[in-house]
Amino acid sequence: MSRIVTAARRRCAGIVAAVSLYSLDLSIVHAQQSVAEQLPPVEVTRSDDQNRTRARAIGDGEAGRRRAAPDGAPSGTGSGNEAAAGNGGIVGAVTTAITAADIAHAPSQTLAEIIATQVPGAQITTFYGGQIGARTSVDLRGFGAFATANTLVLVNGRRLNDIDMAQVDLSTIPLNAIERIEITRGNSGAVLYGDNAVGGVINIVTKNGVGGPPVTARIEAGFGSFNTRLGNVSAAINSGPWSTSFYGNAVRTDGYRDNNRYSQENGVGNLNYTTPGLTAFLTVTGDNQELRLPGGRTVDPSIGVDELATSRRGTSTPFNYANQQGFGATAGFTKTLVNGVDLIVDGGVRDKKQQSAFFSSPAPVPAFFTSTYVDADLTTWSITPRLSVKSPLFGMPSQVLTGVDYYDASFQQNRGAGQGLAPWHNYDLRQRTVAGYVQHTLGVAPATDISYGARLQNINLSARDNFDPAAPFNADIGALPLGSDETQYALHLGAEHRLNDTVALFGRVARAFRTPDVDERVSSGPSFDPFFNPLPQTFQLKTQTSQDIEGGLRIRAGGLQMQSSLYLMDLANEIHFNPILFYNTNLDPTRRYGAETSVSYRINDALLVRSGMAYTRAVFREGVWAGNDVPLVSRYTASAGLTWNIRQNYLVLDATARFWSERRMDNDQAGTQKPIPANGTIDLKLSGQYERYFWSLSVNNVLNALYYDYAVASTFTDGRFSAYPLPGRTYLLKAGATF
Repeated sequence: MSRIVTAARRRCAGIVAAVSLYSLDLSIVHAQQSVAEQLPPVEVTRSDDQNRTRARAIGDGEAGRRRAAPDGAPSGTGSGNEAAAGNGGIVGAVTTAITAADIAHAPSQTLAEIIATQVPGAQITTFYGGQIGARTSVDLRGFGAFATANTLVLVNGRRLNDIDMAQVDLSTIPLNAIERIEITRGNSGAVLYGDNAVGGVINIVTKNGVGGPPVTARIEAGFGSFNTRLGNVSAAINSGPWSTSFYGNAVRTDGYRDNNRYSQENGVGNLNYTTPGLTAFLTVTGDNQELRLPGGRTVDPSIGVDELATSRRGTSTPFNYANQQGFGATAGFTKTLVNGVDLIVDGGVRDKKQQSAFFSSPAPVPAFFTSTYVDADLTTWSITPRLSVKSPLFGMPSQVLTGVDYYDASFQQNRGAGQGLAPWHNYDLRQRTVAGYVQHTLGVAPATDISYGARLQNINLSARDNFDPAAPFNADIGALPLGSDETQYALHLGAEHRLNDTVALFGRVARAFRTPDVDERVSSGPSFDPFFNPLPQTFQLKTQTSQDIEGGLRIRAGGLQMQSSLYLMDLANEIHFNPILFYNTNLDPTRRYGAETSVSYRINDALLVRSGMAYTRAVFREGVWAGNDVPLVSRYTASAGLTWNIRQNYLVLDATARFWSERRMDNDQAGTQKPIPANGTIDLKLSGQYERYFWSLSVNNVLNALYYDYAVASTFTDGRFSAYPLPGRTYLLKAGATF
């Protein structure tokens, strides 16, 4: 969405308003509703939760075997999550598992921050910080401003990424509803899941209450910095083969910045039927979010302006906002046809409505060049039948997973000068995706596993712009219609060999793709002729492809667990925003390469320490920017943490530290502007549990670092940029009980 509005305003305002409008437009990122849905596993042996995911991490080690305290209350000792990847997930790929206990212990208040502190190389970009997790992106393997389009987010194996650029908003998923998170880095997930799985896959597996006590419930409330108030509730009922559960939360905060008020409510409800030969489910989700947008703080040494120093918490856009309402429903069943052969059929619908208003003038009134109102609705229907066959092949353990994915998405957006006015643009896009895939996992020797698979996917898109040149305050031009039909493919080949009980080697090669989303097509140019006259948009962009190779080792010896890997990724037709011409285009070839290492050591039953470090290089390998860094990617990142059960769960200390090196500002592909400075944070949390009561006190950014991790550089003025300052030290106190 941000690129649509960016392109439109650039087209209207031209060079004069470029910097101010661009910094404002980068606030326009829309949230995504969560959908808790169910898919099958890859394990060769039968799982007790076979509906939950297509590529579940197995061999979970301690993190998989340990169970959290009731419904996420503190469990005291946590787990070594990187080793949880063990030999699980997709053979040959790097997978990290974050458990419910890890989430309950984490001092961080948002899911994106938890991932960044637990997964080596994962970087985040946030606009607001504190208790506001909205609009925070997780970047796997160095995609910067386009991280959300290159990281696929799943809930129970079903994709949340939609055909627009609105990022998947992890804050819409209740933390107390999460059983575990599986992060697969690299592009091998594209065979099972398709589009967007270029940098990696984040699969969020939710709780469903199956197999628990007859009746359980949990309530929690809290308050913290910036007038933050929150409440969480969950409940589950089990009776015979039937079970039902609900997980919900609500949060309100004024935010660190002026005009940064935030409120959100979300919930997940499940109904499950479970018997030995048949399981069925119905899942319903909903979320409502309201967010005020404070805009960036301008720094321009040439005119003596430094709002980061003089008015760090101020706003230049006191009337801007972005709201979202989401709804989803999914139903399905798993039927055992014969021993080892399961048929899994499910389908669902997601609907997302968004409204946003942007004013770059001091007053909230419609005007030429300075105001935009957007009203969008995106509906996605899907059905994903598949077959899981687990049966020895020539005496070797074997599983074949094959299926068909069908998605039908309709996107409509009105965009004009203000709410209630006739829109300039009425975009109408429809995309149908049909894919078939197969992945085979085979134990070719007692110590050696291999996996290979392929996906063939057809994408049919029709797009048109019902443009109204007579609409009020219109200075734009309509886009040309587009009808396209394209077929792409993904491949994966991976292997793992265990040298002994301590050391295992793994490696993989893979191909993935990413088709342009509708917002990128709307902002595809050219938008100006050589005399800066506007030209019609075309909706036309090429599909981005990537080819990966990766290898590494895992070590597990007593309380020590370690994982390290090296990777190389070459991309063609990477989609990027051109800051000079103000439209999206396909880049010359780019490259990512790096190294990621994680180590955890359990000193005793009460004390666990862990650390992670990564070198991430993202560069343009051809063209006018050859050799330059991709913006918003830090070369070096590191994290460390400990969990110390001081006394029998009555008092538990958790601490995490995170460091990142400098990164180029957005819009600085040329690498000529001052970079975003390196920085780091330390977070602490004290928690405890007594019988059914629990509490926690978190202090984030203990050292009160005043930093920002997002800034956009001026195209025309050296040294001028707009940054989004983040809060210093904050606190959050929570308490609750289980029943």
